[in-house]
Amino acid sequence: MKAKQFVKTLKSYQSDAEREKIARYFHDDEAEDNQIIGVRMKRIFDLAKENRELSLDEVERLLESPYYEARMGAAAILDFKARLKLSEAEHRELFELYLRRHDRINNWDLVDRAAGRVIGRFLYEFEVPRDVLYELLESENVWERRTAIVSTSYFIKKGDLDDTFSIARRLVDDEHELIQKAVGSWIRHAGKRDEQRLLDFLDEHAVKMPKPMLNMAIQKLEKERRDHYRKLNRR
Repeated sequence: MKAKQFVKTLKSYQSDAEREKIARYFHDDEAEDNQIIGVRMKRIFDLAKENRELSLDEVERLLESPYYEARMGAAAILDFKARLKLSEAEHRELFELYLRRHDRINNWDLVDRAAGRVIGRFLYEFEVPRDVLYELLESENVWERRTAIVSTSYFIKKGDLDDTFSIARRLVDDEHELIQKAVGSWIRHAGKRDEQRLLDFLDEHAVKMPKPMLNMAIQKLEKERRDHYRKLNRR
């Protein structure tokens, strides 16, 4: 299958009800870059899985599509490819495509679908220096900053928590709600591996953490601790 056929198949699944549902997730200023066909996520992911052998040139063509579902399909294909047993050179191609076309990986769910395995797994499994994550977190592009923290999900699965907390520390004052929620969520996930490190982070930063970040971070703690950190918070 080529990118054109992939989009044609997506259009065959079109649903007005689904289109309205998806449209509610986007702000007006995002509409131009997020034309919506109206396709359920399961159908997108199933189609992506069936076409995980799509060439990277065709995946890039999907990323260039104005249709949100096509770009989500591209992100899912990259994720499915990154789950395979790849050589360093093969995985590097996925990694480089993701970063090179981050201009088209331009919504939180596209980042969350692919960053963990395409970026995180590559850095972890091939012991590649992680400087790129610290470059991304300094970006003015919100999705690149989100990639920096979301990529560490693969590290967390392996019990490697240092970068999650280090990046969270650098993003603790971020003004964008979708970064605040990502940081809170990812340190919460890291806290499942090592609760004391989460508590230490909260002891140091809860006083100034934006409320969405704090609320996500403390979600799984006991009520007494949740109340304690909320009382500390001055935001």
